[in-house]
Amino acid sequence: MVVKASALALVLFCLSPSSGWADIYCYKGPDGVIYFTNAPTGERPYKLYLREAPVRTDYDPIIKRICERHGVDFALVKAIIKAESEFNPRAVSRKGAMGLMQLMPSTASLMRVSNPFDPSENIEAGVRYLKSLLERFNYNLPLALAAYNAGPRAVEERGGIPDYPETKSYVARVLQYYRSFRGGYGR
Repeated sequence: MVVKASALALVLFCLSPSSGWADIYCYKGPDGVIYFTNAPTGERPYKLYLREAPVRTDYDPIIKRICERHGVDFALVKAIIKAESEFNPRAVSRKGAMGLMQLMPSTASLMRVSNPFDPSENIEAGVRYLKSLLERFNYNLPLALAAYNAGPRAVEERGGIPDYPETKSYVARVLQYYRSFRGGYGR
């Protein structure tokens, strides 16, 4: 979304708690107006204007330890947790997924989770499950993420990311968070 903004509007936007979650870029148009966006395209010479604030959580040490043990990228797991539960260990989805990594009851059972609301146990199982999906889909990250959201069978049956709006949105959101976390923020 590109918007024209005065200095006051930009300040209000940046200070707003619902301002969104992304870096802010700007460019000066031929009309002299400065345009701001959180989603730059290659069409214009955007420059980074405001870097997103680091996101650190109490769960970072647990995520890091488990990711190192299983050889899974810390930033990726953190991005999944952000997309799945917003770092709420008590989260329950309308479909029954539980905890930080939103484990479905069947996945929790498969991964031998006794308490899906225990952050360490939930992250351990979620990371092991994610790693199995990465291996199953030859480390094709969008496919593994789609399988994490829609199930591996749905991805295999459709030969790619299923045409489910929720899954497409989920994959895009996790990849956006991943790029941000991988850039050194939130570590």
